[in-house]
Amino acid sequence: MSSINTCSLLPRIIVCLDVDKGRVVKGTNFKQLRDMGDPIELALQYQQQGVDELVFLDISASNENRPTALKLVSEIASNLSIPFTLGGGLKKLDDVKAFLDAGADKVALNTTALLKPDIINQTALAYGSQCVVVAIDVNRQGNELPIFINGGRKLVDNKFFDWTAEVANRGAGEILLTAMHRDGTGLGFDTELTRQVSEQVPIQVIASGGAKNEQHFLDAFRQKADACLAAGMFHSGQYTVGQVKNYLSTNGINVR
Repeated sequence: MSSINTCSLLPRIIVCLDVDKGRVVKGTNFKQLRDMGDPIELALQYQQQGVDELVFLDISASNENRPTALKLVSEIASNLSIPFTLGGGLKKLDDVKAFLDAGADKVALNTTALLKPDIINQTALAYGSQCVVVAIDVNRQGNELPIFINGGRKLVDNKFFDWTAEVANRGAGEILLTAMHRDGTGLGFDTELTRQVSEQVPIQVIASGGAKNEQHFLDAFRQKADACLAAGMFHSGQYTVGQVKNYLSTNGINVR
C-alpha cells in the first residue's frame, strides 16, 4: 500500500461488472464485447467467493446519453451485503443522490468528472470523500499517457498526472485507474503507472486492466496498489476470488 496513504484499509479484491443493456459484458481494449451473464447472479456468486467490493459500470450510458437504470441498482442493493460502486451516465449531483438513495455505497465518476470537475467537490462535500471514486481511462502510447472518456471513445486534452493530482485535491476518495492498453490482454496490470500514481496522491488507487492470474495481483500490491480490480479472469471461471486471496496470503499480503 502507498506509504503516503492515510487510509489503513487492507488490500482489496474488486470484481468489475461492465453492464450493457442489462447484461454483463467483457471485451478487449474496450471493444469486441461478449455476453457474460446476469449482473445479479454474478454479483451473488462473487459475494459468496469472498470479494471485498463490486463495481458496476454501465459502459454505454455516457456515450448514449442516458441514465443508468435505477431499478438495477435497487435490485443489486437488496441482494448484496458487500459494498458496491456504480458508474455510468452520472451527470449531476441529483444523479449521484438517486444512486446512493437506491443503495449504491459509492459512485464512479469518469466522463462527467473531466467535463465538469466541480461534481467531484460537490459529491465529496455532500456525501463524503469515501463514496467518490474517479475513474480514469488511460491508454499508454510510448511515453504519452492520453486520457479517454465516453467509454474509451473520446480523447481529452488533460495531462495525466495533473488530472490525478486534481482529482485528489478536489476530494475524491479513490482513483480507479484503468490501463486501456492492458484491458483484456492478460498481460497484467500496469504496475509502474499504478505505483507512480499511488506515490503521487494521498488517496486509494485501484489498479485495473490486464489481470489474468494471481501473480498479477501480487505484483500490483507489491507496487503499492491499494486495491486490484478484475473482470474477465473471474467471469471466465478460471479463478475464484478465494483462490487469489489464498495466493496473496501465502505470499505475505494481508487480505480480509
